[in-house]
Order: sequence, then structure tokens, then C-alpha cells
Amino acid sequence: MNNNVSENERAIWILKNEGEKTLKELAQTLGVTTEGARFQLLKLSSDGYVKSESRVKGRGRPQQVWSLTKKGHSKFPDTHSELTLRLINKIKEHLGEDTLTELISSTGQDNQQHYRNAIPEEATLEEKVEKLAELRKKEGYMATYERNEDGDYLLIENHCPICAAATLCQGFCDTELNTFQSVLGPNVNVERVDHILAGARRCAYLIQEK
Repeated sequence: MNNNVSENERAIWILKNEGEKTLKELAQTLGVTTEGARFQLLKLSSDGYVKSESRVKGRGRPQQVWSLTKKGHSKFPDTHSELTLRLINKIKEHLGEDTLTELISSTGQDNQQHYRNAIPEEATLEEKVEKLAELRKKEGYMATYERNEDGDYLLIENHCPICAAATLCQGFCDTELNTFQSVLGPNVNVERVDHILAGARRCAYLIQEK
């Protein structure tokens, strides 16, 4: 892979993980000149991976803000999406919605057990959130976490490797939320505050001690 391709891939990765950026912000993150970043963005735009729109940020003139297109997001694959969708449709067709719901619930219980085995019950809330983010990252969710100034936590998933399946059956998303709540414990409240299926660029969960 040549240097230009490598830098282009980095730009896509940054926009996926950190969200929209101005030309100057992306140049700083990449460690290149604004002209170098502009060249990359124009190339990616011509290939259909990024788009820009004029946005007013505070006072001053509008700025061009860059973000990924649907094609850009597709650079991060949806795990076995075509096969998964066929299986879901077959289950619905031959066994019914109730059976599909039971299968999703059973898979959620398996995930809960897997996470509980990996996350010590006596761990602090931050240790639990950190480990959960690590597990989700290994599963392809590009997960991280942040601690807010007020002591709450934000579990961030910059990618959904089962997005196609979740679009067809949102029971997957409900099960994930229930799994997080169960694993983190009864003294914790988990709320989804960003949702890819609702048009957000990521899924994010606000985690608060009750």
C-alpha cells in the first residue's frame, strides 16, 4: 500500500472513530498540512467515501465540515450481513416471529454469561465499563469509553458489525441494552443516547450509578 492510500485510509478511520471534522481539525489529527488534508478529502469525496456541508460553529463564517458517506461507513464491514439476513428471513418464514425472539433472547443470555465470566463482580464500575468496552471492541464494535466530569460513563460503539440484522430486527438492539444493564448491575442505570439505526454515526450508552 502506498503512502497516499495509507493516509486516505487513516482519514476514513479518523472520521469513523471521531466523527465529523473541519479541514483544519483533520489536518491536525493526521499531522499533515491543510493542503495535504484537502487533497485527501477531495480524492475521497470523488470516490464517494466522504461528504462536506457548510456549518456555522459559534461566531464567524460557516465552515466546511467533513463526514463519512454511507459508502464510507461500508468500508467497515457488517459481519456476514447477507447470510445473516437470509437466515433471519427464513426463521421468520418457517418458524415465526416468536421463535426468532426466543433465539435472540437466548443469544443475549449467552452473551451475558460470557461478559460475567470476564468481568469480576467485585470490580469498580469504571473497571466494569472498561472491560466491557474491551470485550465489545474485540467483537468488532470499535468500542471505547469516557468518564464525564460528573462521574458518569459513556460507552461508545463507533461501528455495528450486525447493523443489517439489527435493521431487520431491532430485538438485537433491545437485547444488547438489557445485557449491558444486567452485567453492570442493579445499582447502575444504562441509557442509549445515540443509536446508529436512528441516524446517529455511532451507538452510545450513558452509564450512571443510581
